[in-house]
Amino acid sequence: MSLSSHLQELKKKHENLSISVEQLQRSPATDDLEIAKLKKQKLMLKEEISRLTTH
Repeated sequence: MSLSSHLQELKKKHENLSISVEQLQRSPATDDLEIAKLKKQKLMLKEEISRLTTH
């Protein structure tokens, strides 16, 4: 897998997590732990994307 395709895949996963977090936050029966877990995954992806684009 090339670096650009890997970055595209990471960005797609990050966007999907953003959508999931938004949907869960709008839901009345929201599990705060689930949202925190998704946000942590999202942050890890963002850091990985940043690391790969700066080197």
